[in-house]
Amino acid sequence: MKKDLNKSQIERFSRQLVLKNIGPKGQKKILSSKVLIVGIGGLGCPAAENLVRAGIGTIGLIDNDIVNLSNIHRQSLFNSKDVKKPKVSVAAKKLKEINPLTKIETYKSRLNEKNINNIINNYEIIVDGSDNFKTKFLINDCCMKLKKKLVTGAISKFDGHVFTFDFKDKKTASLKNFYQERDISDDILNCEFEGVLGTTASIVGTIQANEALKMIVEIGQNLKNQILIIDLLNLNFRKVKFKK
Repeated sequence: MKKDLNKSQIERFSRQLVLKNIGPKGQKKILSSKVLIVGIGGLGCPAAENLVRAGIGTIGLIDNDIVNLSNIHRQSLFNSKDVKKPKVSVAAKKLKEINPLTKIETYKSRLNEKNINNIINNYEIIVDGSDNFKTKFLINDCCMKLKKKLVTGAISKFDGHVFTFDFKDKKTASLKNFYQERDISDDILNCEFEGVLGTTASIVGTIQANEALKMIVEIGQNLKNQILIIDLLNLNFRKVKFKK
């Protein structure tokens, strides 16, 4: 984006523009970026909201589910009036109200082997808020093949995991280097049986958005070949290294 920021953009993003690590140059990168959110749930909602508030140029939302009453305690874009409505439609409307400058693209479907290449290829960064390992590994493999940047999150109970991958870097490990088992039970990520506190989802989703913004602006350190492990019950944050 070569054009200067207009008066409305300067006012809207004024608190980001004064940050030396961002400034007008960084904000222009944010405004021209394209991010796909996979899963508009406990992680996808706060991730999408924070990215839209920051000024992401284009946000893609993919989810085939409808809003259920049990979603509302942790999925921050929805309220009681949204029950039984498609998540992507409700989220798109509310995100547009937050920031009408952001282009919202919606996909009311489930990401699968047939559609994943065509969808992911349109975006530079993928934020994975899915709730099963089959989808996570599918996203991981596609991002590796297309050399995309990926921010993966997972939550259960009071715990969260965050990974960031830049697959343009040949030395970057992948999700499969950490979860080395071929078959992992999705009961690990099953909120219905394991339970999860709403604040856990909000914190991990917000960290995912933060990691995506850092990658866009190219500032700070990311989690290359590391996992961020969050224990919110005891308020412990630690990083663990793993290799390709």
